[in-house]
Amino acid sequence: MSIEPFAATDVIAAKRDRKTLTDEQIDWVVDAYTRGVVADEQMSALAMAIFLNGMSRAEIARWTAAMIASGERMDFSSLSRPTADKHSTGGVGDKITLPLAPLVAACGVAVPQLSGRGLGHTGGTLDKLESIPGWRAALTNEEMLQQLDDVAAVICAAGSGLAPADKKLYALRDVTGTVECIPLIASSIMSKKIAEGTGALVLDVKTGSGAFMKAESDARELAETMVALGTDAGVHTVALLTEMGTPLGLTVGNALEVRESVEVLAGGGPADVVELTLALAREMLTAAGRGDVDPADALADGRAMDVWRRMIRAQDGDPDAPLPVAPATETITAADSGVLQRLDALSVGVAAWRLGAGRSRPGESVQATAGVELHAKPGDRVTAGQPLLTLHTETPERFGWAREALDGAWEIADAECDLRRVVIDRIG
Repeated sequence: MSIEPFAATDVIAAKRDRKTLTDEQIDWVVDAYTRGVVADEQMSALAMAIFLNGMSRAEIARWTAAMIASGERMDFSSLSRPTADKHSTGGVGDKITLPLAPLVAACGVAVPQLSGRGLGHTGGTLDKLESIPGWRAALTNEEMLQQLDDVAAVICAAGSGLAPADKKLYALRDVTGTVECIPLIASSIMSKKIAEGTGALVLDVKTGSGAFMKAESDARELAETMVALGTDAGVHTVALLTEMGTPLGLTVGNALEVRESVEVLAGGGPADVVELTLALAREMLTAAGRGDVDPADALADGRAMDVWRRMIRAQDGDPDAPLPVAPATETITAADSGVLQRLDALSVGVAAWRLGAGRSRPGESVQATAGVELHAKPGDRVTAGQPLLTLHTETPERFGWAREALDGAWEIADAECDLRRVVIDRIG
């Protein structure tokens, strides 16, 4: 039996006492946890110590590197196109990955988009795409590389070999109250993205009631930390700070958001979804050295839609199949006339989750058809009796629970509405 160079209790005590962890301590504790030498309760204590006392930039960088080293690294150097990826910190109605990946691919940049599933009120890209008949999320590394070569766009689940330390630690953080920890969030996201091997990365860091980081100052700190990690690792990294006080677009839910994404690819769709899709596309193209291409042209002339259809078919989906529709709906109407001042993203996200669109723990099934459809956004004038929201579900007994989540979620007044920009700032 080999002798370990450190004791987990010493590493925990060091961070508990606000000391800086050494490179050797970080390398060991991440590796030992992956191997099962450090127990869950010990890593839980260390995660809480990090949550309470923070980490220096050097510590975060080393922690990220150790998580990358726990697994494999992908290599896209054989592709004829440059690569760029996008990561969103998650929100309500955030279907941007769906139109964005084929759009950027249509402009000459390959997009290796490793995505996840929803948990709680934030939706998951893979859950949305699985509402398309036949579509599959799981690809081998060889299949992913082949699809990038053929189609230039892939949205799929991360393989089990990519940053396995992060998979263990993420699950632990979720049950120990240490999710909202900037060093651990930043290293979790960036370890996967750096290991993925993309040449350029654009981060969509959201702030507002429906975001992971509700305070703009926290979102900015997270964005700056992740940009520094990517830059230090040699990945061209920039971040956009974006608004998540109001849901993105007019749909929240799986099949509902796919439908809206296809509308965007067809040249329509809600203005805020189109604006953010184009803003992120321009950043990705510029970062990949294709800043002379205007992605708006690829939306207008149908090239992005063509790539979408090929991308869905490549993963056994049928882009022509009708999307599933909820058997039960209930419409909520405006009680007053005036201008919609506010529509709270968190409340709408929780309502969609309660209707069956999301899960409360990993592994739960979701309803493809459940969600919330918005008929007005802040700034719109509404009249009493006009539909504001339509609730969709396969289990109508959930309607009352969803309505409770929406209590106080909007405000109507006879005054102009001060709208916030979709893109708040650029970092990096």
